[in-house]
Amino acid sequence: MVDRLFIGSPTSLPIISSEDRAGAPASPLPSARLDRFARHIVLPEIGGAGQVALAGKHIALIGLGGIGSPALQYLAASGIGRFTLVDDDAVDVSNLQRQTIFTQRDVGHGKATSARRWLANFDDTLDISISDTRISADNAGELIADADLVLDGTDNFATRLAVSDACVAERIPLLSAAVGRFQGQVGAFAGHLAGEACYRCFVGDAFDAEDCDTCAEDGMLGAMAGWTGSFAAMQAVRVLLNGVSTFGEPGWGKMHVLDGMAPGMRTLTITKDPACRGCGTVSESRVRGK
Repeated sequence: MVDRLFIGSPTSLPIISSEDRAGAPASPLPSARLDRFARHIVLPEIGGAGQVALAGKHIALIGLGGIGSPALQYLAASGIGRFTLVDDDAVDVSNLQRQTIFTQRDVGHGKATSARRWLANFDDTLDISISDTRISADNAGELIADADLVLDGTDNFATRLAVSDACVAERIPLLSAAVGRFQGQVGAFAGHLAGEACYRCFVGDAFDAEDCDTCAEDGMLGAMAGWTGSFAAMQAVRVLLNGVSTFGEPGWGKMHVLDGMAPGMRTLTITKDPACRGCGTVSESRVRGK
């Protein structure tokens, strides 16, 4: 089931025209929004143009668990104007240790519905779509349609690969994030672009089955999920502002590995696999046809 909700008036958000994207003066933000995002606007790396651009962006968040919860909080706080939230799970009491948007009264309720409630209380101007249908290779393209960016925080390889393949087919960049025990990973992929890797290039085809370990088996430090989710949110803002601000390059093919034990972080470079069935030569005709 897909449910769409406009909270407040979506027309109150500024419309970003092609002239705005090309660098011409953007539509001004309402005064209340200027006050709300003043700490962003004063940053030269974001500024007013960046804040207006964020208001016109659409992000699809797949999975509202340990990564999706803190990521959603910071993405909403950043001023992104439109969200698609996808999660077929219900809130369990064991989630409250790390899934920070949920409270005791959400236990037993759907995560997508509960996340929408949190967003409604946080910012009543947002344009929100939710789906409590399990995402798969059959419906992923439809669920992420029209997004400017997909952030995947799901917990199994089969879903991550289905989302990655859909992103390549729909020509949408992907941030893939994972966390377990004391380690997190956040990678940026644009497999629809020539020379750029997709997530399948990183993990290969052997993980299409839902056979990975879970945090129920291995455990997870709650704050590690928070660090990974908030880092993923920062990277999402960087990707969405590429070409608009001076916040930095999106870093396609870079996988950041966060170590909570050291603590520290290192970065891996993922190269495109020409034989990848998600974005390589075997998929070239599909990508060119988009």
